[in-house]
Amino acid sequence: MEYTLIDGKETAAAVKAQIAEEVKEIIAKGGKQPHLAAVLVGHDGGSETYVKNKVIACEQCGFKSTLIRYEDDVTEDELLACVDRLNKDEDVDGFIVQLPLPKHIDEQKIIMAVDYRKDVDGFHPVNVGRMAIGLPCFISATPLGIMTLLDHYKIETAGKKCVVLGRSNIVGKPMAQLMMQKNFGDATVTVCHSHSQTLKEECRAADIIIAAIGRPDFVTADMVKEGAVVIDVGTTRVPDPTRKSGFRLNGDVKFSEVAPKCSFITPVPGGVGPMTICSLMKNTLAAGKKTYYR
Repeated sequence: MEYTLIDGKETAAAVKAQIAEEVKEIIAKGGKQPHLAAVLVGHDGGSETYVKNKVIACEQCGFKSTLIRYEDDVTEDELLACVDRLNKDEDVDGFIVQLPLPKHIDEQKIIMAVDYRKDVDGFHPVNVGRMAIGLPCFISATPLGIMTLLDHYKIETAGKKCVVLGRSNIVGKPMAQLMMQKNFGDATVTVCHSHSQTLKEECRAADIIIAAIGRPDFVTADMVKEGAVVIDVGTTRVPDPTRKSGFRLNGDVKFSEVAPKCSFITPVPGGVGPMTICSLMKNTLAAGKKTYYR
């Protein structure tokens, strides 16, 4: 079967160009330039790259961006004080505290301290709860990015059978909620995870598979029916001596054998990844416009 490759880079560039146009109009009318702040603790390689890409995306969208750095030994109180300052800073429209945080800091406590009206990551329980019942909110970036991709490629989701592999708070759970909701995916959703006994059978019956289980090459050809849409959220670093970095990013889907059975499939890298940062930009624009929370 001839498949269509879902290009996250191209889609993200188109969305960011739209945002940049809107920001130009806002500023031309005397409005405020949207301002995104990021808090980065320590020197985790993945987090460093991600935050650097966020700063670049802010420039492309015409946003103001601020990066606040702390070393690994920052105390929980210092970090909470920083969150408090950002909550009160009227110039900052939205901010993120880059996860994961060092072991001595309670991540949930930090997330809870963020003003939900500035929580552009969509992790605060108020945003998670609002999303669950279909109220306007900041939707966590990866699920929002996937919905944007499905929409951009005009992939029919209403009434389809969708299997979400993985139940994390950041991807699996919100993804299932969005795919189920009437004003979003309107699909019939099954969530599978490492203890699901009928996982392969569920996948084989799915029109859409969203793989966010964090295991390289987990989804194989025998798990996918002809014509399925496969969205690969996995990004595991796998050793690769042929690369200068010494590793490559590997998805949850065994692309070479699964792709020929698909109607649409995302690559890794270049699929869902670019959309995650693009969604953060969408949330920041909404935060700047103060349209969600009066």
